[in-house]
Amino acid sequence: MSLRNSAENYGTIAKWLHWTTALLFLCAYCSVYYRHWFTEKGTAENLTALQMHLSVGVSIAVLVILRVIWRLSNPQPKLEPASPLMTFAAHAGHFALYAIMIIAPLTGYLGTSVNTEFFFLFEIPQFEHTALFQSWISQGLGLTFEEFEQPIDFIHKKILGQWLIWVLILGDAGAALYHHFIKKDRTLLKMTTGQDQPK
Repeated sequence: MSLRNSAENYGTIAKWLHWTTALLFLCAYCSVYYRHWFTEKGTAENLTALQMHLSVGVSIAVLVILRVIWRLSNPQPKLEPASPLMTFAAHAGHFALYAIMIIAPLTGYLGTSVNTEFFFLFEIPQFEHTALFQSWISQGLGLTFEEFEQPIDFIHKKILGQWLIWVLILGDAGAALYHHFIKKDRTLLKMTTGQDQPK
């Protein structure tokens, strides 16, 4: 199996980046829902769940940067034959997923009011305590962190977290299953085994 993509399949690195990102998004949701559903605010368990969510978010940001670099430096496997509308939908869906993978961790970091203890190995200062916030937001725009945080949190939690990410993930998964079981083409197999559909 090749490390790089080919015209027929995604390579090992692209597959690893794809499935690791998917797993990290699942972990991000598990940690934040566990925090809200099963812990009391202000407890050590609640703060640990928050730190896990923040650490996973930072990991997603790093992986997305690597994914973008790898995607730009590799040819993409050719799309399966489809109508112009479906081809456009596939491209638009991929663009939207990449945009979300960038915006979600970015807004998560910008709107966080605590330092990130990255898997309890080292500390990443919250945005409020950076020179960038002081020069661009506090002095440049004249905003306090609370004023800045409110719209950022709304984007991260209400727009992205509560529904848009779910819509895009379910849409992507649904499209892959449609291609695999209804159209019976190689769309899903390109990102998994790389084999042909059984006849």
